[in-house]
Amino acid sequence: MRIFINDKPLDILSPEELVKEKTFECVYDNPTDLSASSCFQDDVLIVNPSKTILVKVLYVLRTRKLKHLDSITIVSKEKEYIKKFIKSRFTIVKAAGGIVTKGDKVLFIHRLGRWDLPKGKFENGETPAQCAVREVEEECAVQVKLGKAIGKTWHTYTANRKSILKKTYWFVMENLDDSKMKPQKEEGIEDIQWLSHQEAKTALVNSYPSMRYLYKKFLKMVPQVQTS
Repeated sequence: MRIFINDKPLDILSPEELVKEKTFECVYDNPTDLSASSCFQDDVLIVNPSKTILVKVLYVLRTRKLKHLDSITIVSKEKEYIKKFIKSRFTIVKAAGGIVTKGDKVLFIHRLGRWDLPKGKFENGETPAQCAVREVEEECAVQVKLGKAIGKTWHTYTANRKSILKKTYWFVMENLDDSKMKPQKEEGIEDIQWLSHQEAKTALVNSYPSMRYLYKKFLKMVPQVQTS
């Protein structure tokens, strides 16, 4: 599981899931304390953290600008417990969205000064797929055909002084009709564009780390977008 906290990736893994080839600049093994955030640089590994340590990690990630930190990886046999504990520290919001293709191009939206992908929160009684299709069609005024599930992203933000953890379900979609395509201005969408893979790579520089992570997963499923 990967959670983006303040745009920094926090991976929660079991010992079996840890990639042995990956190197870490800072390793805490069964820590009883953490050094100041000055040690939170490059890639950090924390093995078998206690609840107290988890709280400290979340506090540092949520409250400080860690310019030199690339990632934090937590490894524990109690992976499911740690996931549950971390989720309990936030208010969970569920959303869904889609990566829409049109030949070798992908539909991007521009909102709040960044390139993004269309998505939105669940309405009562909706399934992830129903929510994803509705939100994409509403935000972009297009008609789409639902495809395979890509997976989920998790990222945090603050709203009304609450710490929110957004769980977003993502699906591949195919464009059926974009003849009336326009941005949903009331949702803060300033522009929408069909972008080639090379254009998407450029746009993603001015996007969110969670979107770059999602797009890489998408390309593994739909490689023709990259090679066309």
